[in-house]
Amino acid sequence: MAASRPTLLSLLLGCLVLIPATKASAEPVRVRHLEGLTHGFLLLRDLDGNILAHGELDQVVNGKNGLVTTDMRFRFKDGSFYEEVTKFTQRRQFRLLTDKVVQKGPAFKQQSETEIDATTGTVTVRMNDGDKKVTTKHLNIPPDVSNGMLIVLLKNLTETTTQSMVSMVAASSKPRVVQLQISPQEEKTFRFGSISSTTQHFLIKVKIGGIAGAVAPLVGKQPPDINMWIAKTTAPTFLQSEAPLSEGNPVWRIEISAPSEDLLKATR
Repeated sequence: MAASRPTLLSLLLGCLVLIPATKASAEPVRVRHLEGLTHGFLLLRDLDGNILAHGELDQVVNGKNGLVTTDMRFRFKDGSFYEEVTKFTQRRQFRLLTDKVVQKGPAFKQQSETEIDATTGTVTVRMNDGDKKVTTKHLNIPPDVSNGMLIVLLKNLTETTTQSMVSMVAASSKPRVVQLQISPQEEKTFRFGSISSTTQHFLIKVKIGGIAGAVAPLVGKQPPDINMWIAKTTAPTFLQSEAPLSEGNPVWRIEISAPSEDLLKATR
């Protein structure tokens, strides 16, 4: 007699036994390098190297209270728009205050605006795909939450070779707190003309705890890995990342850029 085929329920129960829920880290990342005034140019590409959008990153620090505000935005060739504005403090440890993301246009599966207030635990998600829907949820947001701050945190982890964990709010139609497992990979040397430097590659896996974490891989909902590269110098600098900008979108590459030579010549 042929062996009976396992049911979906039995597979899920097996996963729940084998995959415990990930525990949240209690400590935010310690400040090794203070953030300051920044303006940079960015390119967004697909993994084939095609340019999808041009972007900018502005960062300012309030001299009175040390509040850091970053504003990253992309304008797509197809008219789509993405912006993330993040506010955080850097007193001994990095602490998120608020994070707001706006995405609209054909480049995104969901037209949305999300706001995270880490000080109150309030997460608001506004969806607009024909029918407007607003979801407001209160979450127990841990102090190590990393939304909008991942690049900053990695710049402060380049002195360690051990695995780290931070939290992140997945601000989808069903907001929840997930964990990011950050694993330093092999260091490599890159060249810029006659200048050589070391780059630290980080592999970041999204860990979803509980029943949802067990179900996600079986139903194809497991988020893809995130890859980021940081120049490992006395002033660690972001070089490149490969990750989705939001839930449901493909993995795209963000890299630093600069105005073209033709533009610089035109301004002389």
